[in-house]
Amino acid sequence: MRLLQPLVLPSTPAVLEARRDLSALLSGNAAYLPLPDTDSNEARNLVESLGAGAQIDDAVTLVVSTSGTTGRPKGAMHTRDTLRASADATAEILGGRGAWMLTLPPHHIAGLQVMLRSLAAGHDPVIVDVSSGFDPACVRPAVDALDGPRRYTSLVPVQLRKALESPEATAALAELDAILVGGAATPTPLARQALDAGLTIVRTYGMSETAGGCVYDGVPLRGTEVRIDSPDADGVGRVLLGGATVACGYRNLPNHPAFAEPGWFRTDDLGVVDDGVLRIVGRADEAISTGGLTVIPQIVEALIGALPTVADCAVVGLSDDRLGERVVAAVVPAPDAAPPTLDEVRERVTESLDKYAAPREVFVLDALPRRGPGKVDRRRLRQLLS
Repeated sequence: MRLLQPLVLPSTPAVLEARRDLSALLSGNAAYLPLPDTDSNEARNLVESLGAGAQIDDAVTLVVSTSGTTGRPKGAMHTRDTLRASADATAEILGGRGAWMLTLPPHHIAGLQVMLRSLAAGHDPVIVDVSSGFDPACVRPAVDALDGPRRYTSLVPVQLRKALESPEATAALAELDAILVGGAATPTPLARQALDAGLTIVRTYGMSETAGGCVYDGVPLRGTEVRIDSPDADGVGRVLLGGATVACGYRNLPNHPAFAEPGWFRTDDLGVVDDGVLRIVGRADEAISTGGLTVIPQIVEALIGALPTVADCAVVGLSDDRLGERVVAAVVPAPDAAPPTLDEVRERVTESLDKYAAPREVFVLDALPRRGPGKVDRRRLRQLLS
């Protein structure tokens, strides 16, 4: 049995000092737990909860934390084979191996995979310092420094939106062979704006438990399978992911029901498969129960986000004495635009959905609270709005 070693990965160019350790991950010669360098409380919690310094099965080479917000963190256990399967399938779908630009925290799976893919291709990744946030002004010099025959990066939607506000960053990103966009749902208007600007974006879906993105633009990568469990009349059900990139379980939670079926991971996402293309419609644990009826926030968000005056939005349920929960929306206005009124939002939603799904209040914010790799922090948002 080997020991699980803590590995601090800063969100600065200093992360390149960990090249040798990261190469050991790909070769299966060691087992590491990636840690942030800026949040000592988070790092301490990960070390204690996920057993850094303790023995671990020789097959395990990586334990990576999920991006949950509360409670004891979960650590997905990966082997050399799951990591290599992810790198190989990604290179195949993108048209070949290449050099990668890192703009994400490397202790999360998305940022870590950028590092591993670039190193597996024989290229040092080019690091954008995001220790103080993402600055689009850093994109042009970073793109120019990429030395691969093919050049890639991975962004979360918030970063993509910021980059598109900068003509110089947009022009630089347009030179890349592909830009993976994941970590959170990419609004359709944002994706359309990126494509219109000449960016080759690929919307990805996956999580720590699947070694990152394993479904690209709705289509599973080679070696990945998608299954919908207990679909309703519209084909919507719980999404299960299987195949070569699925973790072998959680470090600190043996026999977890998410891994009950060998080779498969049971997600908390609701989705439907149309003509072989997976579409995520929401999360089972984020559904809002209002007046005895169920509202999936992401469906409502897609409608509100299509309004030209909205740059970003999130829908949550707030406690209500009569309804149980009432649907409310938080919106970030588009630049130089007046925020939409409640009547405009309700009209937009009721055009496509029943009236019960329309928000009863609209809150205007400068930005939505986020966690992990760009996901909306709905717990924090509910606290703010309450």
